[in-house]
Amino acid sequence: MIRLRLIIGLLILYFCGLVNAVEILRWDRIPLALPLIVGQERIVFVDQNVRVGLPRNLVDKLRVQSTGGALYLLAKEQIEPTRLQLQNMSTGEIMLVDIIATAGKPNQTAPEPVKIIAEESPSSRYGQANAHSKRTNTRPATPIGVSSEQYAEEEKEPPAPRRETPLPVVLTRYAAQMLYAPLRTLEPVDGVAQVNLKRGLDLTTLLPTLPVAASALGSWRLDEYWVTAVKLRNTSVQHLPLDPRDLMGDFVTATFQHPYLGAKGDASDTTTVYLVTRGHGLAESLLPAAASQIDPKGGRHEE
Repeated sequence: MIRLRLIIGLLILYFCGLVNAVEILRWDRIPLALPLIVGQERIVFVDQNVRVGLPRNLVDKLRVQSTGGALYLLAKEQIEPTRLQLQNMSTGEIMLVDIIATAGKPNQTAPEPVKIIAEESPSSRYGQANAHSKRTNTRPATPIGVSSEQYAEEEKEPPAPRRETPLPVVLTRYAAQMLYAPLRTLEPVDGVAQVNLKRGLDLTTLLPTLPVAASALGSWRLDEYWVTAVKLRNTSVQHLPLDPRDLMGDFVTATFQHPYLGAKGDASDTTTVYLVTRGHGLAESLLPAAASQIDPKGGRHEE
């Protein structure tokens, strides 16, 4: 009997050890404390594709490796309390982690792994689909005068979710943040995906009346809308006011980062314009660069 109790006690201790082998930290917009021991690696499971915002003063003090949704942190020397930023590459959401590295004691065991779990926030976020527009499992009764087969056919295609903010506004703001805002200020937007830009995209017809050089910086898509950020640089010594009516192409919206371009060589001679298109990317919305590219039937020849 005593032996049986001893075995049961050992099993309980064993399984309790398994349960406590990974520390659970819940992210609820409150910075998470993550102590480290110099010379001992600590594993952080995130279960997301994240990138780490590492301050410059930690480049030689902290080794950071990321693979398969796990971070491997190794402090090479003592580190004062410092905040790291973990950005979800899919949504742009930022999680804040406060680390501190201290010297370990003799025969001190390695710190246990940590798993960060993101809490589901009930509050809506900028650009998020309206909760009232999501389909429910409750199906209304078949309308009078409509057969059940016809009604079932119509119900196959769910309506597109309505969003709290117009998509061109959401995309423009998201693109501006991705290019110029600090990581900590980025607001996550569900469904946004980065789009590969065509190499060598000809933008000479974008502002044909102004002496500017244009080059594409990046493009993102959300539902049926695309936004493309284009850098504009003044090539003249004149001060150039910027007007969306000077843009040539099929655009839903156009937003300039600044209302003018300074003379060539000034700090203000460069800015960015955000072009939102619908149903296709920027390349299909530009005017042809030469008359030879115009198809008499209304199409366009590709070189």
